Amino acid sequence: MDFHEVRFPASLSFGSVGGPERRTEIVTLANGFEERNSPWAHARRRYDAGIAMRSLDDIETLIAFFEARQGQLYGFRWKDWADYKSCASLADPAFEDQAIGVGDGVRRTFPLSKTYRSGAQDYVRPVTKPLAGSVRVGVQRAQLAEGVDFEVDTATGIVTFETPPDRDAIVYAGFEFDVPVRFDTDRIQVSVASFKAGDVPSVPIVEVRV
Repeated sequence: MDFHEVRFPASLSFGSVGGPERRTEIVTLANGFEERNSPWAHARRRYDAGIAMRSLDDIETLIAFFEARQGQLYGFRWKDWADYKSCASLADPAFEDQAIGVGDGVRRTFPLSKTYRSGAQDYVRPVTKPLAGSVRVGVQRAQLAEGVDFEVDTATGIVTFETPPDRDAIVYAGFEFDVPVRFDTDRIQVSVASFKAGDVPSVPIVEVRV
């Protein structure tokens, strides 16, 4: 996949509108009951960056970023201000935030993930674009040191241990992360006159699978 490991300017994504999208197929039966099925295991997020544009300087920055990605051709990182941490939005990531696996004494690699819970149900979201320097990892409630005990691939979200965690040892992680996205258009239309009057362009952004 063609992907640039660069983040869309966070100052421009702040104030954007967007969130997760699911795809559900619904069939209504003759008796009025429904059968529901989803072909997607994971949600896909969509955003509109245009709403966050506040000045002509912002527009210039947007166009430069758009041109460097060649429209929809190359993906990039996006900070979702509503959901970018392994913990609560006002807290700092800690190594015990998320359980990401259980050791077997042999396995050395563990992918980062974030679990969303509501009632008795939960959903595990893969995290493939952690923020460099933000990842905290621990095993059995003991925090480990990056660069000594483990390494993190910030392009894939894979944690690799120097020594495999012991059998049945729970592996924990805390982190900040970005969403892998691309522009969902090959055209940016801006009218300076309209922009000064408060009319902002539409800049659709869509999550990509990596």
